[in-house]
Amino acid sequence: MTAAASKTNDKILPLEELSVKLAQLKAHGKTIVQCHGVFDLMHIGHIRHFEQAKKFGDVLVVTVTQDRHVNKGPNRPVFTDAHRAWAIAALGCVDYVAINRWSTAIEVIGLLRPNIFVKGSEYRDASKDRTGNISLEEQAVREAGGRIEFTDDIVFSSSSLINRYLGSFPEKTERFLADFSARRGADEVLHFLDAARRLKVLILGETIIDEYQYCETLGKAGKEPILAARHISGERFPGGVLAVANHVASICDQVTVLSCLGEIDSQEEFVHEHTQAKVEKIFLRVPGVPTIVKTRFLESYPFQKLFEVYTMGDAEQQSAQSGALVRRLAAILPDYDAVIVADYGHGMITPEVADLLSREARFLAINTQVNAGNHGFNTVSKYLRADYISVSERELRLEVRSPLRDLREIVREVACQLEAERLMITRGGQGCLCFSRSEDFCEIPAFTSHVVDRVGAGDAVLAITALCAAQNAPIDILGFIGSCVGSQAVGIVGNRSAIDGVSLARYMECLLK
Repeated sequence: MTAAASKTNDKILPLEELSVKLAQLKAHGKTIVQCHGVFDLMHIGHIRHFEQAKKFGDVLVVTVTQDRHVNKGPNRPVFTDAHRAWAIAALGCVDYVAINRWSTAIEVIGLLRPNIFVKGSEYRDASKDRTGNISLEEQAVREAGGRIEFTDDIVFSSSSLINRYLGSFPEKTERFLADFSARRGADEVLHFLDAARRLKVLILGETIIDEYQYCETLGKAGKEPILAARHISGERFPGGVLAVANHVASICDQVTVLSCLGEIDSQEEFVHEHTQAKVEKIFLRVPGVPTIVKTRFLESYPFQKLFEVYTMGDAEQQSAQSGALVRRLAAILPDYDAVIVADYGHGMITPEVADLLSREARFLAINTQVNAGNHGFNTVSKYLRADYISVSERELRLEVRSPLRDLREIVREVACQLEAERLMITRGGQGCLCFSRSEDFCEIPAFTSHVVDRVGAGDAVLAITALCAAQNAPIDILGFIGSCVGSQAVGIVGNRSAIDGVSLARYMECLLK
């Protein structure tokens, strides 16, 4: 290692060690200045920002966002946190660098206690900060006895440079993004997420607990033709309508979920603990059955599903509360701006319930899911009307019992049959095909090729795009938002976490730069 490289490495310290070092320097009268950010793709704007920041004090420390907390879009960060830290440490104006293990600068400010925390001029207006972190950062600095300052210089965007010169998408996707961003600015797109906060939303469907059991396969059993595996660990997620409610609650302030729990092994404590606090929960009890649990057994490495087991009653038992559900719905439907139905075909949504929703919902968004528990009989035609439909291509093709017919022809037929203004057909790696009766078709590519888990992705797309469709969002904006949501959702194991509204907005802003 050269002397220069060694000196650069000496600047990079663990947070706790850096905290001690800075406290010693402050005790000797030194003024500590801190900058914080992702700094993915070092450019002249960063360098001039650091040089100006150094002028506020004696010692400049830069904290770098850890890889797992970077939410700037697909395939980001381009450079790992270790590489970004090293590049910054190589600058003569920087004295120390550390990788921040928290998702924001707030905690690391409290640990390092700088005299001055420096942001770029683009952050001067805190009212434009979607995350709300700037105000919290300023509060953290003041509590540490310091103050916040802003540099003033030419502003460059790493995301813009990366999108322009280091694009990681296929050529077709790059062309789409260039065309879309030329027509639709980030403010226009994000308006529909911001305005959705005021919607009052009812979410209806089956409660499902998703259970993942991680195993290490051992091979064929010694005496029988079965696969043997060693159990390693397990985890549980709120699935079904609970997942949809959690996604919606990340955007909206007024969310109600109406569902059924089994009388046997109701899972009620888990349900309440894993549903966002702002969600109002209305549950009916189904006698003689358990709350639905879907247990998937997976090879832990590589992450691969082996088989699954459903714990639930049959559809006839699940529909036992149909009369009570119809009465409850009839009483509350007029109160809601939008109704989102996540119909998993396990008996809760009976013809009577579907008929009431079709007639009375002010705005009705539906997904009818095909799974092993409903044998492919759960299709959109069980509803008489829908304003917005979000289903997979396979689910739509089952509606017309045709694997080969032209997809656009099928979409037009279903839209006409259900008087649906908008449809979104998700197509996995091919993105989505969107249709509006007033705007016709548009195709949106997928924005990621890295799929961790497809479970729950369709629910996430339904949840967020339904809020935009309820506001009559243009079909290309609706499709763009849906593809962004899908790209984020397939990176999450099961429903381990909900789509975060702030992270989604940052993701879209970075794509459109």
